[in-house]
Amino acid sequence: RYLSLTPLTINIPLQNALSLQNIRINVPSTFTVGISTNPDIMANAAERLLNLSPVAIEGMAKEIIFGQLRLTVASLTIEQINQDRESFLESVRKNVEPELNKIGLYLINVNITDITDESEYIESIGKKAASEAVNQAKVDVAQQTKLGAIGESDARREETVRVAENMAEAEKGKKSALASQRIYVHQKEAEAVKGENTAQIEIANSNSEMEVQKASAQQRAEVAQRESQRAIQAAEYERRLAQLKAEEVTQQEINKTKLEIEAEANAERTRREAKGQADAILMKYEAEAEGLQKLLEAKADGYKLLVESVNGDTQAAASLLLIEKLSEIVNAQVKAISNMKIDKITVWDSGGNNGHGNTTADFVSGFVKSLPPLQDIVAMAGIELPEFLGKVTPKQDNNGKQKNEEPLAVIEE
Repeated sequence: RYLSLTPLTINIPLQNALSLQNIRINVPSTFTVGISTNPDIMANAAERLLNLSPVAIEGMAKEIIFGQLRLTVASLTIEQINQDRESFLESVRKNVEPELNKIGLYLINVNITDITDESEYIESIGKKAASEAVNQAKVDVAQQTKLGAIGESDARREETVRVAENMAEAEKGKKSALASQRIYVHQKEAEAVKGENTAQIEIANSNSEMEVQKASAQQRAEVAQRESQRAIQAAEYERRLAQLKAEEVTQQEINKTKLEIEAEANAERTRREAKGQADAILMKYEAEAEGLQKLLEAKADGYKLLVESVNGDTQAAASLLLIEKLSEIVNAQVKAISNMKIDKITVWDSGGNNGHGNTTADFVSGFVKSLPPLQDIVAMAGIELPEFLGKVTPKQDNNGKQKNEEPLAVIEE
């Protein structure tokens, strides 16, 4: 279950309520109440109104309002109730609201419709007030009429006096004005004569000063003209001197700039020539390296094919390469003695050499043996010639033993 927070409007048709003056009055009014949202007062509503219907709640509130409204009317006079409605409403709120809070309600608004009484006391009060107001208005009108008549009389008298005074003052002013006029005219005539004389003196002084100023101005003009000519000549001299200096400095700057440009051009040309030579040398070395690399690659490919042709026998491949160079080796041996300058050879042969040929034959044989044998040269390279090119056989003595002598080159077929 719940309680609705919708406000309730309760009509209170209070009749014959006894006032402080024991005069019964009617105070019809309308009260607007609702469930309070204050926690303490809301607890009272939950405790006392939760199980009641809206009609029962309205009836309970109406009884409380009736009682407290009668109590409020009984504590006030009719004048207080009728004339000061704000105080009356505040008293009603002060008496009614605490009682409503006890059951969980709070007072939202109070509206007094009208206040009447059966003895027509309130109406009499109204009539009395109206009569007093009418009488006071009549008194005020008469008072204002009297004040108006008195004011009008005073105004007329004041007007007559003021007119006479103004006329007297006007005549007095007229006479004074005529006297002042005559005095003023004579003064102005005297001032005019004096002014004319002063003006003539000032004219004469002005003419003399003008002549002096003309002469002075002419003198200053001549001096200024001479000074101007002198300044013009000095300025022309300075200008010409500055022009000559500028031309000299400009020529020097031009020569300096030419030298700088020429030096920079020579330096740039030298740098470019050096760079060109360096690039040419670099390109030459690169070309030689590239050619050498290609030559080595070609030789490597040839050697590879040569080894493959002899079925991987590196000794046979080396022998084939040596055979290719054999003619160059023989030429080298021939050149070893071809350049020897021998005018003549004289051989003294005694005719005997222990039964082993003559001395001349031994000399020639030894001379030939002085050349390195082909097999020895090849052996130095770690290569052994094929047998079809011949081989070296050591000498043997008569007993068949090898002799420690230089071997002879014997080619076997």
